[in-house]
Amino acid sequence: MSVYVDPVMAHGGSKTFRWERSCHMYADTLEELHAMARAIGMRREWFQAKDKLPHYDLVATRRTAAVEHGAVEHTREQMVQFMRSHGGGSQEQANLFGGE
Repeated sequence: MSVYVDPVMAHGGSKTFRWERSCHMYADTLEELHAMARAIGMRREWFQAKDKLPHYDLVATRRTAAVEHGAVEHTREQMVQFMRSHGGGSQEQANLFGGE
């Protein structure tokens, strides 16, 4: 079982997330995901319980911390494959994350 992070990319930010560059942290289990989030100082209310990919958005410094705590670095393509293999996301949704 593992926790994963995809590359930091420009996502544009939003009203609730002011950083323009971020990545996703996701895991094989929610227990592992929340444990890693606690280890790197994330708040539980930042968790995004999305059907296609339950995750936390991380800025570059939090991504570095996650990797230092054992998170596995994924490419965008690996993240899309993970999402598909775990029953999340249509082809259209995968395309939003750079899938082909």
